[in-house]
Amino acid sequence: MGMLCAVSFTRYGRLYYLDPGPYSPRVGDKVLVPTDDGPEVAECVWAAQWVDDAIAAPVLAGMAGPDELEREAEVRRRKAEAKVAARRLIRDHALPMKIVGVDYLPSDDRTTIYFSAPHRVDFRSLVRDLGATLRCRVELRQLSARDEARVQGGIGSCGRDLCCATFLKDFEPVTLRMAKDQDLPLNPMRISGACGRLMCCLKYEHPLYTDFKAAAPAVGEQVDSPEGPGQVIAHNVPSDSVVVRLDDGGGRCSCSRASVCGSRQEYEASPSAQQPIGGPPGT
Repeated sequence: MGMLCAVSFTRYGRLYYLDPGPYSPRVGDKVLVPTDDGPEVAECVWAAQWVDDAIAAPVLAGMAGPDELEREAEVRRRKAEAKVAARRLIRDHALPMKIVGVDYLPSDDRTTIYFSAPHRVDFRSLVRDLGATLRCRVELRQLSARDEARVQGGIGSCGRDLCCATFLKDFEPVTLRMAKDQDLPLNPMRISGACGRLMCCLKYEHPLYTDFKAAAPAVGEQVDSPEGPGQVIAHNVPSDSVVVRLDDGGGRCSCSRASVCGSRQEYEASPSAQQPIGGPPGT
């Protein structure tokens, strides 16, 4: 067992889990999180509590004091100034760019501006003007469509915060085949996320559908259901059942997958099913 707490650098942003160490942060407390660029201020959104599984997590660097909170306020002010200046200079240079996010590192006096664009952009003159305006070193980084959605955040079609902006660590490949296997409409407006790419959640239940279809009778196959013989006309994967049209009368019934294929699979796997009809070998 061990203790864990969850923090976030932005409201409703991605959660990071840390070992509280000797500290006992409560919800809403400002804490210091160790990063590659030194301790950063974050907000505790899940108070420290015991968990059953031992998880190797970084240890909290401490509670944020007045000096750290003042530095954090200065960082927010510099980031807001950089965003306003960048938008103004992009408009003056007539560049097809969209500002997605801004980071400011006080230790190096460096501002990093993240942007999206439909193609590669020559922003050398923009960097020079930004450096002169902000009086610090400026870096520009172009983000992909998925990274843009992760940084900006938003609400998905399900009504919840975007997965990429909350808990997903890496983007895994998502294909159109996953939507087809789940019998989803292939309308791009229905299966695309806020980034315009296929929704990451298409991958969540895909293994369940592939396992079901590998074990269940195919649509159109004749089966023996609890209500009599019939033909499979549909699958219902969430309920682990199939819809059968009965040969006697044409009625429909919904029955569990095990009731129509369990006994048949056991028979086909038995040694007697492998023997010829005339009897065991040698007779």
